[in-house]
Amino acid sequence: MSPIDEAARAARAGQELLQASGDVIARRLEIVSEALRDPSKADLRELTLMGSEKVEALTESATVGLNGAMSLAAQGGAIAARETAAARGALDAVVNARTPAEAAMAQGAWASAAMTRAMTDSWAMGAAMLKLQADALAPIHAAAVANARRLKK
Repeated sequence: MSPIDEAARAARAGQELLQASGDVIARRLEIVSEALRDPSKADLRELTLMGSEKVEALTESATVGLNGAMSLAAQGGAIAARETAAARGALDAVVNARTPAEAAMAQGAWASAAMTRAMTDSWAMGAAMLKLQADALAPIHAAAVANARRLKK
């Protein structure tokens, strides 16, 4: 999925989450109010779900976020190692050049390739971060949307 598609997916999910959350909060406030008026008729199942569902969704979201952050860190480490090796190779080429022109060519080739890799890597990291945002939001979104459907009266 392209970075633009990931951003659109995250935006749609955010919009749906806001709408569903408002609906759920409004209905659950009614349930709490009804329970306060007449505790014997309280919807204990729903009152209990209010906390446990949040904990489950937030735990799943945090797990996705942590795993994604670790993956991004590993990706960053791999990029840093690759670039260190490329710079070392370029330095060797410059030091071992037989002429100043050959040294300049080696340096220019490294700089050009490094810029290309930096652009490619930045797009890939940006896309990975957008995907992570949408994936981390997904459990919370799913719970809120399911609750909104279930509580709709």
